[in-house]
Amino acid sequence: MPWWSWILLWVALIAVSLLCYVLLGVRLFRKFMATVRELSEAGEALGHRPHLREHADDDGGAPADVFGAAVFASPEQMRHDYVTAKASRREVRRQKRVKRKAERGQPQSLHDIEFS
Repeated sequence: MPWWSWILLWVALIAVSLLCYVLLGVRLFRKFMATVRELSEAGEALGHRPHLREHADDDGGAPADVFGAAVFASPEQMRHDYVTAKASRREVRRQKRVKRKAERGQPQSLHDIEFS
């Protein structure tokens, strides 16, 4: 094998390895930019989050009058609020289930239609 073939072999190996490094670098850069884009979108979504007072009773729960009021309220009052909110959420879920089953023509549970 002539001496210049070794030079060609090493030049080809170095060129291929540099090409692989460049392709890996481009791929890594694209993934990094996609991650930064997703983080900025998440930051914007969290930055424009609606306040708790405006949407507190959307799920059927009691509206939040003052943030942190539970710290100064009595345990009995907080227990009562918890139980009533839980019952309200349960009733909303039951009504949605009855409506969904009625729309689909499925048989209703006797417990759901308050027969028992």
